[in-house]
Amino acid sequence: MTLDAVLTKWSGGWRGPALAAFIAFLAGLPGLVAMPPLDRDEARFAQATAQMLESDDYVVIRFQDAPRFKKPVGIHWLQAASVSLVSSPEARQIWAYRLPSLLGAMLAAAACAWGAAGFFDRRTALLAGALLGGCLLVSTEAFIAKTDSALAGTTTLALAALGRLYAAQRGGEPAGRGAVWIFWAALAASTLIKGPIGPMVASFAMITLAVWDRRTGWLAGLRWWWGLIIVLAVVGPWAGAVTVATDGGFWSEAVGSDLAPKLAGGQETHGAPPGYHLLLTPLLAFPMTLLLPAAAVAAWRHRAEPGVRFALAWLIPIWIVFEALPTKLPHYLMPAYGGLAWLAARALAEPIGAVARWLGAGLLAVMGLVLAGAVFYLLSVYGDPSDAWAATLAGGLFAAAALVGAYLMVRRAQQAAVLGALALAILAHAALAAAFAPRLDPLWLSARLERALEQTRLLPRQGVAEAPVAVAGFAEPSLVFALGTATELHGPAEAAQAIVEGRPAIVEQREEAPFREALEARAGTAVLVASVGGINYSKGDPMTLRVYVAPEVLNEVRR
Repeated sequence: MTLDAVLTKWSGGWRGPALAAFIAFLAGLPGLVAMPPLDRDEARFAQATAQMLESDDYVVIRFQDAPRFKKPVGIHWLQAASVSLVSSPEARQIWAYRLPSLLGAMLAAAACAWGAAGFFDRRTALLAGALLGGCLLVSTEAFIAKTDSALAGTTTLALAALGRLYAAQRGGEPAGRGAVWIFWAALAASTLIKGPIGPMVASFAMITLAVWDRRTGWLAGLRWWWGLIIVLAVVGPWAGAVTVATDGGFWSEAVGSDLAPKLAGGQETHGAPPGYHLLLTPLLAFPMTLLLPAAAVAAWRHRAEPGVRFALAWLIPIWIVFEALPTKLPHYLMPAYGGLAWLAARALAEPIGAVARWLGAGLLAVMGLVLAGAVFYLLSVYGDPSDAWAATLAGGLFAAAALVGAYLMVRRAQQAAVLGALALAILAHAALAAAFAPRLDPLWLSARLERALEQTRLLPRQGVAEAPVAVAGFAEPSLVFALGTATELHGPAEAAQAIVEGRPAIVEQREEAPFREALEARAGTAVLVASVGGINYSKGDPMTLRVYVAPEVLNEVRR
């Protein structure tokens, strides 16, 4: 059976979106189960969700005692449902909090294929979903427990439904009566997850198409009044409840302290000049990188085609907006990657010219070697000789994805090049996230401290030693997630007081002298039970963290 025949067989009807979702599942699953909790955003989201479950307060978002008024509540509700179904907040199993992100990536891939099928042949639609689900950015965000993968899933679904409606008005197959309701439901869900981003992507696409086509009649079929009612029904109850519960504080904080600074300047050192996303895309889209030059050619050559026109309206306006914003992060453009995948897949529907072939092959080779080089750099800085096999596996697979894809593309086997590069890239990402990265012990201070406390029976959830643990000199959210909501992130005096009260304390070496002074002033004695060295990668600071407990407590837990 030829490759074309296989693609045709597996792309028909529901099988195309389902296979695209399965590819996204395979790409994201290894990291979901293997990677330790990540600082800082993932651990903050997960800890806030754990506190929701512990307190039964599903309206006000908190991290320990501080309100967390930056994003809407949607992702926390999804994570809370996931943890309630498959785990518990006491277990602190990060994979349970990551499931909504994996499902978001799967939804994005499936929706990308479903929407593309309204414009292109079914093989092109399947390849679009596969390229999106297997690209580096999407497969990485799929195992991080925060908003971005779920946002990409809901936004891609909304744009796919909008695309089906647009295609039907431009001579394509009927969209089906449910498409308009899918559009509004997905848009409402995206709003509850990350506020205005989803509606902004959809609005820019609609405005661009209206201006480009000089036709707006198809927009009347969106049933605006009913659609807005759906959005209000989904978002309104929580918006009203949080307004009352916080006396309007959520909105002043979310807009005044989070959104406005991003519009005014590079918030939290995340500023970058225009062109940032353009430069990063060949790396983040890997291995779709192979088709980026051909996608640009196809976009220009076939811009009159409804599917290409819709993809450009989806991609370009929001790209310009995010390039213009002073605050930039790599994942900001992910809700628009579906449009990029459509253009890349469309380029495969015809022979790719020599220039685009060679440029794509060169870009893929360079990006693959960059990724392989990054793996070996991490090995040299944070690994040891026992990690070399994992680095060789991950780095070798990245290089193989690049070189095999580039070779086949130059040889004019463009479908085989894409599928070969995609399969090897997914294996490379799995090796990186599941085999290599978790072995880099210096990076995982919180996870190692959790294991050290568990081995000495001092972990709060074991119920043997008094809690909470006091920490001086290290305040990353991943440690709070690991040790529990009540974890005290204060100073050396509080750590000394914990020892006197029979509780464990963790002290960073720079706080050692004041800790000893405070302990002596309280006539206390501490025994060192564990020491963990590494680097706080959020700040780039080398650290040595020591676990102390009073002698009588240590004797008690050893019985």
